[in-house]
Amino acid sequence: MSETIYNRIAMLRAERGTTRRQLSEALGVHYQTIGYLERGEYSPSLHLALRIAEHFEVPVEVVFSIHPFPRIGTGERSA
Repeated sequence: MSETIYNRIAMLRAERGTTRRQLSEALGVHYQTIGYLERGEYSPSLHLALRIAEHFEVPVEVVFSIHPFPRIGTGERSA
């Protein structure tokens, strides 16, 4: 069974006008790592996940989930 970790890194980057390279430099990781994370090809360590959340100044649950995030504009709402 695959343990997929879903994330909103691309959305958060877009909201803040940050490139993959800028984020990678701020986190001290290779810029390709950000792409792998965004595409779900790589699950971050707990330490990296917390650093990403801290970088965006949001709780880690805003960035990462074990369940797919609802698509924006579909009318789905959280309970």
